[in-house]
Amino acid sequence: MTNANSSSKTFKTTPSCSILIFVAFLPIATALLLYRIDNFNPAPLPDSCLSWEHVSVHNHNAHALDQTERIGAGILPGPEDIAYDAEEHVVYTSCNDGWIKRVTVTELVGDVTVQNWAYVGGRPLGIVLTSDKELIVAESDKGLLKVTRDKDVKLLTAEAEGLKFRLTDGVDVAKNGIIYFTDASSKYNLEQHMFDILEGRPYGRFMSYDPSTNRTQVLVRDLYFANGVAVSPNQDYVIFCETPLRRCQKYHIEGENKGKVDMFVDNLPGYPDNIRYDGEDTYYIALASGKTFSWDVLMRYTWVRKTVGILSRYVKFPYMLSHSGVVAVNLKGEMIALYTDQALALITVGIKIENHMYYGALDVSYIRRINLTEKYNVADM
Repeated sequence: MTNANSSSKTFKTTPSCSILIFVAFLPIATALLLYRIDNFNPAPLPDSCLSWEHVSVHNHNAHALDQTERIGAGILPGPEDIAYDAEEHVVYTSCNDGWIKRVTVTELVGDVTVQNWAYVGGRPLGIVLTSDKELIVAESDKGLLKVTRDKDVKLLTAEAEGLKFRLTDGVDVAKNGIIYFTDASSKYNLEQHMFDILEGRPYGRFMSYDPSTNRTQVLVRDLYFANGVAVSPNQDYVIFCETPLRRCQKYHIEGENKGKVDMFVDNLPGYPDNIRYDGEDTYYIALASGKTFSWDVLMRYTWVRKTVGILSRYVKFPYMLSHSGVVAVNLKGEMIALYTDQALALITVGIKIENHMYYGALDVSYIRRINLTEKYNVADM
């Protein structure tokens, strides 16, 4: 029995203490409520792209920046794609100021000249030079454009099957003039593209456009952020990349497998953007980010992607992009060389021109290049 005069005390929560507990708990309760009621609901990605295993390439330059030169520093904002004119020794690149820039190709960086060649407006992404020296441009919002030698800009196509392109992305042209291209997402535009990646649903399409008939045809639907495009050297298939799945597939345009889709290369060491053929039995695939632990977590868990998606609406969220670069793949789909650097991010194109590999990125104002004839130390990622 407790004595009324006992020295033991009963502690009571004071009003000020209750307020402090409420204030501390409020942000947590608000966050949980936002999470539950928010209609952004990411879907699980296919198991095939969710491996935790490290991807290695034997011939790996993990310090690419050490061998890199800068071209057009300060005057090539966000060079997204590169098209090469071997006859005139110039490259065209699509920049985020709406200009297609024309850059001379020389051995000495100091001799390079940069010209504002044609203004297409918006945000030009993929570009390719046709056999008659016209430039085909995938402008993210407008659609597929053609820039003539007189620099006239013409819209070729902006929709297919009644669905307008939201993010016209990669492009290449076959020798017969048919243009192959991707619409990365039918739901999200370029400014919202990370929401497409985070949602994890297949809103992308791979298509063709025939200039002789003005016909736009959807060849493959339900792709995960359909990105870079490259016609094979024998003109019998076209490769297209799917960024979040870390793979590139091929669509047969000739032969007994015409109309079928096969795997070209999967389990890439990063997230692919544009793909370019070098004319010498090698494709160069740009990797916007390497396959890192943080991205493995992001891709695997839908609740992480939902949380990141919600936070991205209110704060500028860092996506932890690193170990970006370019992977070289032979005609069999085998990875034969990898060029990365921990400090590289948002690499969107790599292309071999003479002795160099030129590569562009969204976050810099110049084109980079590496001399492929120079030796470097092979290192693991």
